[in-house]
Amino acid sequence: MSFETVWFLLIAVLWIGYFILEGFDFGVGMLLPFVSRNEADRRAVLTTLGPVWDGNEVWLLVAGGATFAAFPEWYATLFSGFYLPLFLILISLIVRGVSFEYRSKYGKAQWRQRWDVAIVISSAIPALLWGVAFANIVRGVPLEKSAEGNIEYVGGFFNLLNPYALLGGVVTLTVFLTHGAVFLSLKTAGGIRDKAHEIAKLSGLVAAVAAVGFLLWTNLMLPSINATVLTLSIVVALLWVAGMAMNFIRREGWAFIFSAATILTFVTTLFYALYPRVMPSSLGAQFDLTIRNASSTAYTLKVMTVVAAVMTPLVLLYQGWTYWVFRKRVSSSQIAHPERGALDTASHILHK
Repeated sequence: MSFETVWFLLIAVLWIGYFILEGFDFGVGMLLPFVSRNEADRRAVLTTLGPVWDGNEVWLLVAGGATFAAFPEWYATLFSGFYLPLFLILISLIVRGVSFEYRSKYGKAQWRQRWDVAIVISSAIPALLWGVAFANIVRGVPLEKSAEGNIEYVGGFFNLLNPYALLGGVVTLTVFLTHGAVFLSLKTAGGIRDKAHEIAKLSGLVAAVAAVGFLLWTNLMLPSINATVLTLSIVVALLWVAGMAMNFIRREGWAFIFSAATILTFVTTLFYALYPRVMPSSLGAQFDLTIRNASSTAYTLKVMTVVAAVMTPLVLLYQGWTYWVFRKRVSSSQIAHPERGALDTASHILHK
């Protein structure tokens, strides 16, 4: 297996990890006002994310850094062509992090309500736009060779807002919403758990319809029927049905496992449909960016592979340990001081 293929697979794994972990993160943020009745409830909801939300975002940073180092042409074309949506995602992630930290810095209810609105909006925008971005990558965007010989994006912002991409955005939005609801039903108790359970049933149905339509469209869009892509699409549907069935009978742990497995298989399907391309051109296959013409030198990829082989297991062990330590359920009755920050509240519950 070539180093180019290895790094294509590693980047796919990084995006899978990001969408699974940050997916429920976005979902919880979007659900904040819908599963809580008072400040103690909202504090309990945010406490489920307090120890992990910033760690989840590290997967995005590593995926971006790996793309920059392993496939600089892909990185340059992606960030120049998708500048506005990626900028909106970046601003949303910044606002989201600030909202988590600052909502409890001042005692007025109106202050917290405004930050809560910011959390909902800054969670929904990335959840939507990531689907739009990846759907465009799979579909293909206007790429053309410049006078200097580089392949460049020659479309505009509205080229990205096509029906297929917008459907992809609806899929990620509803899937992340459901994933977050399942996570909340797994991590909370009492009224929050019950409300999250009911929301997951409804949003899971909407996500199923959107995902089936998107995957069917993806298969029809390919030049010829790809048996593997079709099989993976069917597996995605079966895993989602299994997850929703587990949610219906209140087996939250299994529901979350199947929900995560659905996201894993869904992202795997998209990357498999891409390979060996990293960014197809809608203007002709001769302008496609592939793992060959977009990659760094073999020596660079070799050094990166050695570093990744050493550091990746350590990062995974640390993040796994974090989730294990903060594995207990949270309820509003445990929030003795709702004015505390999410990290302080999580530590209080852990040592109670």
